[in-house]
Formats: sequence, structure tokens, C-alpha cells
Amino acid sequence: MKEQLYTIPVNDIFDKDCECPVCAMKRSLEDDAVAFSMGPSYMEDDIRLTTDKIGFCAPHMQMLYDFENRLGLALILDTHMKYMIKNIEILQKKGRKSSGGLFSKKDETAIYEFTNNVTNSCYICDRIRHTFERYIATTFYLYENDSAFLTKFKKSKGFCLEHYGMLYEMAPKYLHGNTLESFTKDLDTVFLSNFKRMEEEVSWFIDKFDYRNVDAPWKTSKDAVPRAMTKCNGILNNDPKKS
Repeated sequence: MKEQLYTIPVNDIFDKDCECPVCAMKRSLEDDAVAFSMGPSYMEDDIRLTTDKIGFCAPHMQMLYDFENRLGLALILDTHMKYMIKNIEILQKKGRKSSGGLFSKKDETAIYEFTNNVTNSCYICDRIRHTFERYIATTFYLYENDSAFLTKFKKSKGFCLEHYGMLYEMAPKYLHGNTLESFTKDLDTVFLSNFKRMEEEVSWFIDKFDYRNVDAPWKTSKDAVPRAMTKCNGILNNDPKKS
């Protein structure tokens, strides 16, 4: 079966004024997953069994807290912690022994293997992973097949450092020959030109604190710091749906 393409949401995100459309794609999926997790779903047994076992990564736990459904989050945390207590008590009784699992390091303890697996797993990450991968595949598809999207891609504000590298690395999986060559050139250009633009805006933000520039216009630098955070670390400080 052919994998689904998400041409409408990808096009919509590239229409928005943001420093990294890929960050905005991911944030949109995260927001939907958080809303789902904090909705009636947290009362469903099959979902609770999953969240009990794997929990949430730190960024997504913060997003759950910020959603302001304290009772729902408390219920999730309560059964998750009960599950942790039950399993850790069992492992503690076994003492300091190596885990002995097929994929475990020889000297890795069972306690470490268990806690490491839980702290490096996340229900929301798992929930959005496949759709996010399809969003990326759709980006390459539209670049190759939609001239209007190609124009949007070239006129975009570029990408954050992480997603520039990701698109560069993944391109040969989806594009070939002259198309791959053109994509690489366009990606390099749109990334570097906008990364330089962002650095110049940050530089002018700094210069504005010089008394000699007190009456000079801010230009586009008043919010340069949070946008530079997006460029460097993929941190979206605003709602991409409203960008």
C-alpha cells in the first residue's frame, strides 16, 4: 500500500512566516498529541497501560503540564508511578546483577536498563513519529512535483540547524539525479542565506543597546533572540499555527 501524503498541511505550514517550517510541522503534531493525551483518552485503559509503561520525555511532560489539565495529568502520573514502583521493587530484590538481556551491555544492571528505557521513551514521540516522517516525505514529493511549492520553498525563511542537516541527509532517499542536485543547491542557499540574515538581526539587536543607537529603528530585530533560538536549537517560542 502506498504511504499517505500530507500535501495540505505541509503546504499550509510553508505558507506561514516562521524560521523553520519543519519545527512548525513537529510542533503542530505535538500540540495535537498533547490535546489528545489530555482529553478523554487518558481514561482509556489501553492508552493508560501504554503511558504507564513508557511515560513521556521531559519536553512533552512540560507541554502536558502547560495544557492545564492538572487532574488528568495527576491521574496519568499516579498510575505511571505505581507501575514504576512495582517494577523497581522487583528489580531491587534481585540485587546488583547485570540485566543479561539479548541487546544489553554485558555489565549493564537491570535497574539501569529499566530506568534508561523508561526515561528515553515517550508516548507523544511515538504517537507523532510516523506522521512526522510522512510530512518530511511529502516535503520532498512537493518539491519535485509542485512548482508552486518549489517557489515557496525557495522563498521560505530556511530551517533550523537540526532540520537543515536532516533534510540534507534524507534527500537521497526521496530524490535522485538532477532533482537531488537542485534540491541540495536550493536547500544550501535558503538555509545559509537565512542563517546569515538571522545573525545580522541578532547583531543589530545587540547594537541597539549602544547609546549611540538609542534613536535608531529596531528594524526586524526586536524579537531576534527567540527567532535565533529557533534557528539554532529548534525552540519555537510562539504558536506556529499563528506565525
